[in-house]
Amino acid sequence: MSQSVKPSAELQQLVADVDTGGRAAAGFSGAVISFVAIAWSLWQLWYASPLPFSLGFGLLNDTEARALHVALALFLAFLAYPGSRRRGVRYRVPVTDWVMAFVAAFAGAYLLLFYNQLATRPGVPIVQDIVVATVGMVLLLEATRRAVGMPMTILALVFLAYIFLGPWLPDVVSHKGASLERMISHMWLTTEGVYGVALGVSVAFIFIYVLFGSLLDRAGAGNYMMQVSFAALGHLRGGPAKVAVVSSALNGLISGSSVSNVVSGGIFTIPLMKKAGYGGIKAGAIETASSVNGQIMPPVMGAAAFLMVEYVGLPYSDIVKHAFLPATISYIALFYIVHLEALKLGMNPSATRRPRTMRERLIGWGLGLSGTIAVCALVYWIALGAQALFGANAPWIAGALMLATHVWLLRIAARYPDLPQDIDIDNPVLPDTWPTVRAGLHFLIPIGVLIWCLMIEQMSPALSAFWATVTLIALMLTQRPIIAFFRSQSTLPEWRTGVREVVQGLNDGARNMIAIGIATATAGIIVGGITLTGLGFRMTDFVEVVSQGNVIVMLLFTAFVCLVLGLGVPTTANYILVASLMAPVIVDLGAQSGLIIPLIAVHLFVFYYGIMGDITPPVGLATFAAAAISGEDPIKTGIQGSLYALRTVVLPFVFVFNPALLLIDVHGWFEVAIVAVAAIVASLTFAAATMGWFRVRCRWWEVVALLLATFALFRPDWFMDRYAPPYEEVPAARIFDVAQRLGEGDRLVLLISGTNLEGEDVRKTVGVQLREPGDGRKRLQEAGLTVTALGDQVQIANVRFGSRAKKNGFEIGWTVGGVLVPTERPSMHWVYIPALLLVALLWWEQGRRMPQRLPIQPA
Repeated sequence: MSQSVKPSAELQQLVADVDTGGRAAAGFSGAVISFVAIAWSLWQLWYASPLPFSLGFGLLNDTEARALHVALALFLAFLAYPGSRRRGVRYRVPVTDWVMAFVAAFAGAYLLLFYNQLATRPGVPIVQDIVVATVGMVLLLEATRRAVGMPMTILALVFLAYIFLGPWLPDVVSHKGASLERMISHMWLTTEGVYGVALGVSVAFIFIYVLFGSLLDRAGAGNYMMQVSFAALGHLRGGPAKVAVVSSALNGLISGSSVSNVVSGGIFTIPLMKKAGYGGIKAGAIETASSVNGQIMPPVMGAAAFLMVEYVGLPYSDIVKHAFLPATISYIALFYIVHLEALKLGMNPSATRRPRTMRERLIGWGLGLSGTIAVCALVYWIALGAQALFGANAPWIAGALMLATHVWLLRIAARYPDLPQDIDIDNPVLPDTWPTVRAGLHFLIPIGVLIWCLMIEQMSPALSAFWATVTLIALMLTQRPIIAFFRSQSTLPEWRTGVREVVQGLNDGARNMIAIGIATATAGIIVGGITLTGLGFRMTDFVEVVSQGNVIVMLLFTAFVCLVLGLGVPTTANYILVASLMAPVIVDLGAQSGLIIPLIAVHLFVFYYGIMGDITPPVGLATFAAAAISGEDPIKTGIQGSLYALRTVVLPFVFVFNPALLLIDVHGWFEVAIVAVAAIVASLTFAAATMGWFRVRCRWWEVVALLLATFALFRPDWFMDRYAPPYEEVPAARIFDVAQRLGEGDRLVLLISGTNLEGEDVRKTVGVQLREPGDGRKRLQEAGLTVTALGDQVQIANVRFGSRAKKNGFEIGWTVGGVLVPTERPSMHWVYIPALLLVALLWWEQGRRMPQRLPIQPA
């Protein structure tokens, strides 16, 4: 008898508490919550679209949009998140919560409602301004306690206390302090505090992507990806664990929530893993490790990735490009880890499928892969051709092509039964892979639109997500009626179902955004505290004292800070805080040590360690969700998950010292392929070393050899630097000539010297990436750098605020002492050859120790 598995009430409550709000109000209260949530989603769609500019209606500037965004988030926070865990308040909204919701919404929208009046008295608030802002701050902290958690609230209170207690603190962190009026004005009446960059990113980017993910999941894409993973991998040794890894990677395309990823997939995969022989602790740890990594998987990458656009100054398409390889090899390594666990435990496949001959399998995979590649290539080239031939009318051609593809894929899907909504964990029988794949290929259309708009059309992230979301809504409205039409069934009920799913998806998107909106607003308090007190400038001295100028110690300290904050602060807020405080410090101190650390590498470093808080005990929420499913101890599950996460933990240290892993300074597809293959092999050898198992159990010296091969494959530059330096210094006067000769995407590296704010003479190495080829002086200006040259003396005349040069540590008035140009040394990729030979030797050596299969004797 099959068992239909659904999340328990406790698990559903956990997801609601973390993601959407734990209050399940019905009646009038529930209707108000749903109405406001849907209205919020529709307004964010309008705001992300080009319609306000085309129609000249509903235009809001950044500040007004942020005020409306935080007002709606505060209103829903008090209605959707109960103030206590008492059972009664989970099903009704007390009068006090209604009052706080309306007052908080008014305070949040104050900048919108009184924008013109506030513009006439900048920095001179009246009594009304102070009262409203004070009440708003208090209610924001209460909303944070409810929606985000007490640790985030305490952290904000610490920074508020720091503002007032500055004169009485030790010299290294002291400051002159601020009055209540100045603090309130800075935090609530300007865009330096609550309404700062973090909230702006939430308005412009995060909401529309969260909405896209919620709609895609409501359309059935999450279940489709789970079923495809199960069909393709369930028959393998340790198949359920491999299904968990691959389905989490695919769900990472659409979801940024670790907890919901664990629950949605784990209710099937964890029981199946336990049945296969992994045990409850390892099963929960595998699901946690794979689900948490969904946040680092492009193109969505969780909310924090969109903040990088503002902090790093790179287009989102570049963020995706840099993040892709580390995320991919992290999942490949986890896939290999669960395979090694299956080998160690002596597992056999736990699911069966219809017997097929080798010929049938080869034909099925060959037709499936070739057909998929052919269709993708055909769509790509037709779209490019339409763009070249029809110019401004190309979008209409692309739209017609997309509609035809959608109908064609649904015609194919109509030939097969609807995908099941669960997996039989008692008697799992695998469906055929390609029929399962074909049953939901239409879900890839909106994902393809998103990637096309981001990477090919180079649209903004918000506009790309808007067109992808519009495409998705059209898909949701039509997929069921069209399938019913091809099956000769009634279409009217399916139209109603489609409308209902869209409405539910709009509601889900807004509910998922409440906590993120509150977290980004509260993070503004922290960032505002840093800017008001000048703490960011003092952090350089503090970290330099802690690390004694050692870059590795400095990175370890940063990782420790991220892990500690991650115990109670969500990834987005963790990233905002550490990126604001530590990222500029790491770049600056690295430059003083002669190490050029790309800013994107530092921010990804912080991001990676921020998400580890969902795994590491004693608080990791994703771990608790997995332990609730497995029925095991969450602390033991967290410890095991942390061991599996080592392959992700080591990656940030690698790409800080070897930016090639982020595809920086890598040219051409051939070099990309070499770096990718080497990085994949390195991740596999590191996984084998940490597991103590390659083909058989490893001896101690084999573990050492695997770690040596890992280091050589991850850090070939370290070995090549021992042979020849990577740069040679040329006179500063040649700066424009060098800038002109560098290729697109190459870095201009300079030695600069000057006096810092503390009056100390400093010399550091800085670099900035140059874009399109051209005149050297113009390329520098495009990067935000203006340089004057008088004879042999070269000085930095101006560094444009917010430019790539400013973010990478260039200083106005400093002297350029020299230009570093790459030397004509052998490629560092030659180091891969001995490293790969060492891996091959270990593979052969362990193969000799593998048990030999005896031939079957005739009867």
